Amino acid sequence: MTDLAQRMLKDAALSRPEQAALAIGQLAEWAPQGARLGTKKELQEQCGVAKSTFNEALRILQSRGVITVRSGPGGGLFAAARTPIARLGDSILSRGAAEGNFADVVRVRDALDPLLIEYALDHSSAVDIARMRTALGAMRQSANDGDATAFVRAHGELHAAIARVSPNAILKSIYLSLLEVVESPTASDQPVGRKPLAEYLAELHQLDVDLVDALDTRDRTGAMRLIHKHNIPQPPKAAS
Repeated sequence: MTDLAQRMLKDAALSRPEQAALAIGQLAEWAPQGARLGTKKELQEQCGVAKSTFNEALRILQSRGVITVRSGPGGGLFAAARTPIARLGDSILSRGAAEGNFADVVRVRDALDPLLIEYALDHSSAVDIARMRTALGAMRQSANDGDATAFVRAHGELHAAIARVSPNAILKSIYLSLLEVVESPTASDQPVGRKPLAEYLAELHQLDVDLVDALDTRDRTGAMRLIHKHNIPQPPKAAS
């Protein structure tokens, strides 16, 4: 059984096109931008689905901007490369990141979160929710292991999955660029108050579980309440 087929079995509650889209989407998101993932035939066979099912999966992935498809010699499926809009996001960040203005980057990221949640409430598909739950699983595992760096990485993957739902390309690009700074490995070295690490990670994980549940059930009031709570900094414990 191929690696893609094994990934699909973990999400058996989804339709077959959704399962294939989830598996290939994860492959694309983990690959370098612009990397060739394989030919249509190769990936279809690895997924073990019919051509019509595979084509529907490609439609889902292309609508999310996760892959590009090229025909002719050397063609196939490619991890989406950075667009001019994506480079705009990079240029906006470059000065603040270079000058170490981490707190400013966080404030801008937090200000964009509610808008992205609005888009996610209106546009999330079963594939999008499944991708979010995959990231939640990685967060839970890293929290159990006490691995703050892995937790930060998985947390970034979750909020990137939420952002990718948005049809607003400019907003999505800028937000994903912000995440590269906020959720970078060095971000785990930023102060989060004096709450014990295990307690902090468990609380943040549960908050994100509740947020994804609200997106899944289209609970607009709950989702907006949770994202605002998510962005409240942890107060430091009073000195003894």
